[in-house]
Amino acid sequence: MIGSFRNWLSRAHPTAFVLFAGLAGFCAYFSMYAFRKPFTAATFEHVAGWGFVLDYKIALVLAQVVGYALSKLIGVKVIAELAPERRALAILLLIGSSWLALVMFALVPAPWNVTFLFLNGLPLGLIWGLVFGFMEGRRVSEVLGAILCASFILSSGVVKSIGKALMVDYGVSEFWMPAATGAVFMPLLLVSVLGLAALPAPDPADEAERVARRPMMAAQRSAFLREHWLLLVPLVASYVLLTAFRDLRDNFAAEIWQALGYGEASSVFTASEAPVAVISLVALALLVRVHDNGRAMAWMHGAVAFGFALLGLSTLAFQQGLLSPIAWMVASGAGLYLAYTPFNAMLFDRLIAWSGTVATAGFLIYVADASGYVGSVVLLLVRNFAGLELPWLSFFIGVAYVTSVFGVALVAFAGLGLVRRRRKTSALLDHSSIAGGLATKPQGEIVRGNAPMAL
Repeated sequence: MIGSFRNWLSRAHPTAFVLFAGLAGFCAYFSMYAFRKPFTAATFEHVAGWGFVLDYKIALVLAQVVGYALSKLIGVKVIAELAPERRALAILLLIGSSWLALVMFALVPAPWNVTFLFLNGLPLGLIWGLVFGFMEGRRVSEVLGAILCASFILSSGVVKSIGKALMVDYGVSEFWMPAATGAVFMPLLLVSVLGLAALPAPDPADEAERVARRPMMAAQRSAFLREHWLLLVPLVASYVLLTAFRDLRDNFAAEIWQALGYGEASSVFTASEAPVAVISLVALALLVRVHDNGRAMAWMHGAVAFGFALLGLSTLAFQQGLLSPIAWMVASGAGLYLAYTPFNAMLFDRLIAWSGTVATAGFLIYVADASGYVGSVVLLLVRNFAGLELPWLSFFIGVAYVTSVFGVALVAFAGLGLVRRRRKTSALLDHSSIAGGLATKPQGEIVRGNAPMAL
């Protein structure tokens, strides 16, 4: 049945394909968040940790983030090499194992159940690469990527709202709430993964514009990093800042909202994230209209830099009394995700197409993610062990300023590298045209952007 539906999709109108593929990817990753984030809606204020060594809530977040970060390191190899036909089954097996860890988290007494948050995070770090593998390398990848990214912006708030409602309205304990929230989303997960399995592979027209996507072995991965390190290093460094700040905002949202005076409102998690998704993703989806890959890269660098700036400026406006707490969380969230989202879909997909290398964007996403979650772990350790007595809100504001200032500087440096690379490419093209004539293609060319580039 999946095969016949795949044949129908390959002949369907592009709009129908985008709606189906985007909805399947959105629902699959949205469902994954129901197994990852609900526990953060609880404060666990009355649970003893390890005295002055480690707060229990920080221990839970740290355990899951360490598992998630380790998964990203594993994913650099696994996502790059995994055959496409194995993705759907892998998604179901990995999320199923993470749910069993949540059940054990509820059964084992605190604080010893912290270990099961590590085991919960360990398989979930691979899910993004598996789902995005169905989206990349297509002429409509920006739209599909924007829809997919909307899932992790919206889902975090929604699943925390559901988790909060399960505790407040239905009397579910803090420990059983994460597993219960995951169980609610199991049917949606199954249906959406079956939908992903039915998607046809990119067609020849997709490969002509965006380059064929194939598994990358170790030698190919090393060669790509050597070729593009000058651009990748500042970009990955800026992504480390974004990941650490996003995780702080996400994992301690309950504490931040409590400090802002909204501690008992379960709907505030969703209400603050819905406008963020609309603002950041509509802008990025418009890049599908930019066919030149080099120009699209430049636009995305500008969007990332603007997002970093908006994060800092909105925080300053809040401190000056110009923005209400909710308006500030929406504006700073829009800045965060305008900068963060391109790294998870559009930016690296276009970088592969611009480079002309047969590869997979999932590899680059996992290089950035593995680095980013190391930064998240470091931030948590600094907060717990550096003797900082700042309240959560003050700490959050300070990290927002650091992220904004250093982020703008790093993206500006990466942008200069992009400009230098484009000038070098143009010079090579001009030289090839003079040497071989406009009608003759030089031997050994590859496609970079929309024009051939001599090797």
